[in-house]
Amino acid sequence: MTGTVDEYLAPFSDHVAEMMLEFREAVLASGPEVFEKVHRTEISWSRKRVFAGAFVKSGRLEVSFHLLRAVEHPRLRESFYTTKKVVTHRLAFDEPGQVDEKIRSWLVEAYETVGPGTR
Repeated sequence: MTGTVDEYLAPFSDHVAEMMLEFREAVLASGPEVFEKVHRTEISWSRKRVFAGAFVKSGRLEVSFHLLRAVEHPRLRESFYTTKKVVTHRLAFDEPGQVDEKIRSWLVEAYETVGPGTR
């Protein structure tokens, strides 16, 4: 099932919706051709390849983005290789305003390096 962001966010509190919309804004600002796909359980963003995603779990926002290197951040829950080159980073947010400039720069990097596809 695909739907709209509003449909995805409808069951959640305004607090959760604000966190998702903040992350979404950062992802959409990462480059000119970001494709958004809303699934029943998550939202993902891609160019040719998915480079970021987000879902709600237990009242907090869980996000992921893919880079060609590992990075550290206080909100980082885990990072792991999903291919020989690509490292998936999972972060959790429990308050609006936690998408900082470092995360925004990594979303741009993910868009530029993983989004076009890797070989």
